[in-house]
Amino acid sequence: MPSHFAEHTGARIAHARKVRRLTQRELSELANISYSTVTKIEQGVMPASPSVIGSVARALSVPVTELTGQPYLEELRQDQLDGLINPIREALNVYDLGPDPDVAPRSLEDLEADAENLCALVRATNIKQVAAALPSLIHEATTAAHTSGSDRAWRVLASTYRSAYDVTTKLGYADLCTVALDRMEWAAQRGSDPVLSGLRQYMRALAYLRASDYRTGKRLISLGMATLEQAEPGRVLDAATGQMHLGAAVLAGRDQDRDTAEAHLAEAGRLAEITGPAEKIHWLSFGPTNVRVHRVSVLAELDLYQEAVEEAAKVTLPDTWARSRAAHHYGEVARAQVWTGKTEPAFKSLQKARKLAPQQTRYHPTVRETYAALDAARRRMPDTFSNYGSWLGV
Repeated sequence: MPSHFAEHTGARIAHARKVRRLTQRELSELANISYSTVTKIEQGVMPASPSVIGSVARALSVPVTELTGQPYLEELRQDQLDGLINPIREALNVYDLGPDPDVAPRSLEDLEADAENLCALVRATNIKQVAAALPSLIHEATTAAHTSGSDRAWRVLASTYRSAYDVTTKLGYADLCTVALDRMEWAAQRGSDPVLSGLRQYMRALAYLRASDYRTGKRLISLGMATLEQAEPGRVLDAATGQMHLGAAVLAGRDQDRDTAEAHLAEAGRLAEITGPAEKIHWLSFGPTNVRVHRVSVLAELDLYQEAVEEAAKVTLPDTWARSRAAHHYGEVARAQVWTGKTEPAFKSLQKARKLAPQQTRYHPTVRETYAALDAARRRMPDTFSNYGSWLGV
């Protein structure tokens, strides 16, 4: 577990570099980034972009989370979230033990409704509520699936594992989110659901994106696409395929491959025209709005920050759009605004993210990096700026 939670990413990079007995210039050569970028990031005067953090992590042979400081244990303790993680871990570990004789599951209809409700609560960013309710639901769904053996029961169990992935990802437990995805695939196969299996590969690809392993992420997207070919044609398949293309676009953007990213965005846009707003299909938030939001994200990943800011100005988020997606978007916009010198608009974007999804925003590494960059800019900021930093724990 990272122990330097109070430091900025640049300080953690400097610490890891010194442990490896590397100079700043040697690290810049190994990571294929400029020497000035390394020095400015370590000094805290330049935010570390996800792509730079990934390059440095690979060069130093450390997990990305060691450099970002995740999970943020002090804040998790303050929010009484740390104690909710181990019960989820324990629930994930009993997947293959068969029915629990001490568990009397409710009807499949009730379990299915609860699983759907947790998916909705994740999108509403009620993370603590989901984390508290999840272990008992997993235990019930596990016993129900082993007892019934029906495709429907296994799919309900797969849905609970998907929520476990969502929660552990948002709270920074990368190891546990990988376990949740493995369990999701295990249940999806027994539920004979190629769409769930394909989406599991998509989520896995995003985990590799966060770990800055773009090559493996792209391979997983390809595998997910191939898995989806087994699904019945229709709106569900189109939405899942479109979301795959959006994930592939972000991976290509992070890998600085604009042509490929644009091709995936174009195909996602074509499918979104067919599906229309399809936010509740597997809770993917897919549709024309999500395509536009991902275009902003891709431009930021390509370091085309001015274009990202301009594109973001064209995006209007529906009031009914998932708070989790909207808050993530505002975090991305804030990052682009910082890089273009728009410090006050950047802070306003961070405030929007906090208002929409406080629990998610507090634990998002990009938000923390962006705030640190604003702090380093040392420009006149509102009185609420320092309060925001205290809330983040930076």
